[in-house]
Amino acid sequence: MNTTLLTFVILYLIGTMGIGIYAGTRIKSTTDFAIAGRSLPLAMVITTTFATWFGAETVMGIPAKFVQGGLNAVVEDPFGASMCLVLVGAFFATRLYKMSLLTIGDFYRHRFGKGVEVLCSIAIILSYLGWVAAQITALGLVFYVLSGGAISPELGMFIGTTLVLIYVLIGGMLAVAWTDFIQMIVLVVGLSLIAVMAGHQAGGPDKVLDMALANDWFTILPEHSTKGWLGFVAAALTMMLGSIPQQDVFQRVMAAKDSDTARLGTMIGGVSYLAFAFVPMFIVAASLIIMPEETKALLVSDPQQVLPTLILTKMPLIAQIFFFGALVSAIKSTSSATLLAPSTSFVENILKNIKPGMNDRQVLLALRITILIFTGLVLMYAIKMRGTAIYDMVSSAYQVTLVGAFVPLVLGLFWSRATTQGALMSVVLGIGVWALFLFNTAWGEAFPAQLAGLLTAFLGMMAGSLMPQFMADHRTRQAHMA
Repeated sequence: MNTTLLTFVILYLIGTMGIGIYAGTRIKSTTDFAIAGRSLPLAMVITTTFATWFGAETVMGIPAKFVQGGLNAVVEDPFGASMCLVLVGAFFATRLYKMSLLTIGDFYRHRFGKGVEVLCSIAIILSYLGWVAAQITALGLVFYVLSGGAISPELGMFIGTTLVLIYVLIGGMLAVAWTDFIQMIVLVVGLSLIAVMAGHQAGGPDKVLDMALANDWFTILPEHSTKGWLGFVAAALTMMLGSIPQQDVFQRVMAAKDSDTARLGTMIGGVSYLAFAFVPMFIVAASLIIMPEETKALLVSDPQQVLPTLILTKMPLIAQIFFFGALVSAIKSTSSATLLAPSTSFVENILKNIKPGMNDRQVLLALRITILIFTGLVLMYAIKMRGTAIYDMVSSAYQVTLVGAFVPLVLGLFWSRATTQGALMSVVLGIGVWALFLFNTAWGEAFPAQLAGLLTAFLGMMAGSLMPQFMADHRTRQAHMA
């Protein structure tokens, strides 16, 4: 057992929890809790946006995928994920900020009514299961590795989740933003230091780059076949578009102090995420030179163990402290955001429809109770899904919002002829066709399920919006002719 490192990780978790609890003393209303009172400056919007994306999959999942299949294997994340934030900043942030909404579900209600609000909110909430579970799984792995197996992954999940839960329950979005700011400093400094040391141990950064070129890891385009391109496009669009109608992204937009800050903060956060996501990729690539046999064996048996093994066996104690500080920062920042977001959506867009007339104090209490319940459910789900790759858990989560919530959002904002009927058809057909292709193996292999659902969602919106208008115009023409 590495007692020093384990003690450091626990103290770090407790320290950031204390910061979150202090932030909670400033919570006076639901707006403070859900969107930090719309007060965050540019630096905090950038760090909290960056932090939400830079999670366990970025540190352990993406690098393993990269050394196994090159850039083509990670087109979904970080490329698609970072482009999502750039698109949000460029096209959505200003419009949504000026609407002064509490959740993304509020947009669906204002634009299309309560039915679409509830359906889209359910899709958004369900999409968080895989994402949060991935972070909880990584927390369990950290405690398991540092304790030398004395702490089981399940117990590690419980300990880590409890410490994150406490400050989210007390401080909400304000606590998330404050802790994200500190955690991102630790993450950037820690991983940068590790990258420098790994490059030195590998014989210089040029050696790592030469190996990457020799293995064609920088090839991003797919094989030139219909199936290859369909898979490539589907993977790229899953997080690029499927992440746009997400409550955690929306919260960062709405938490900014003004619309310009919301726009710039998300765009800079997205670009920063893409740039820094290459750092853990570089470190894992270097491990193939530093410890070739161990890395090759781990890539076959458990790719997510490559980085922790490199740090624990080849790096000095100071590097180990910085790495696990960075890793815990990445996990905590993402998990705290993704515990808060679906809980806020549930209370604002589902519970309020079931129990209207709640005052602000009751809503705030309901938010905290929902976070507690949702955390328990996700913890059980993470334990049940243990063994599933972190990267796969995250990427699959966004298919639900891609096929169920993206089209009503984008056409609701930018197409004046979009109607409630069209939005309902879009949600029902998009999710229905996606599920059909997902569970029909032959269809899913021939055509990506999420792409089939997205195309059908667009068709549903167009048909549902235009057909009633066309029929009304046709009846009017017939009446004039008569």
